[in-house]
Amino acid sequence: MEHENLLDRDFSTTNINQKWVADITYINTLKDGWCYFAYQKPSKELILHTDLVSQYTSSEFTGYVQIRKIIQSFSRKGNPYDNACIESFHAILKKEEVNHVQYLDYYSAKIAIFQYIEGWYNRKRIHSALGYLTPQAIEDQLKHSA
Repeated sequence: MEHENLLDRDFSTTNINQKWVADITYINTLKDGWCYFAYQKPSKELILHTDLVSQYTSSEFTGYVQIRKIIQSFSRKGNPYDNACIESFHAILKKEEVNHVQYLDYYSAKIAIFQYIEGWYNRKRIHSALGYLTPQAIEDQLKHSA
């Protein structure tokens, strides 16, 4: 199976949920050990760009995305720049949230990280790449202009 790079580092879109870049990072908990942090359920007909780790190239995951009509795109082997935006997000998540907290279990990690992303990162934290607006402000603009 060929793992094609459809994005070729073009992360631009004209609307929400056209392209997603995903990666897995690990979050430690006291009770449950290491947990995966990945992404929410994607919508149909979007391009899902990931690296070549076995979780994303497995037949189980490939079947999952095919059933949901999601188009897979993959980073080139050994090329971190092909998914740099998600690597940057994970670095920010760990620097601003995860490295300051000791999570008891999976559930407490899930709630705390959800609160960080939805309460701070998406709604209050401005981003230079978004013209110093929040992700929520950009999403609201796109919804209102459609």
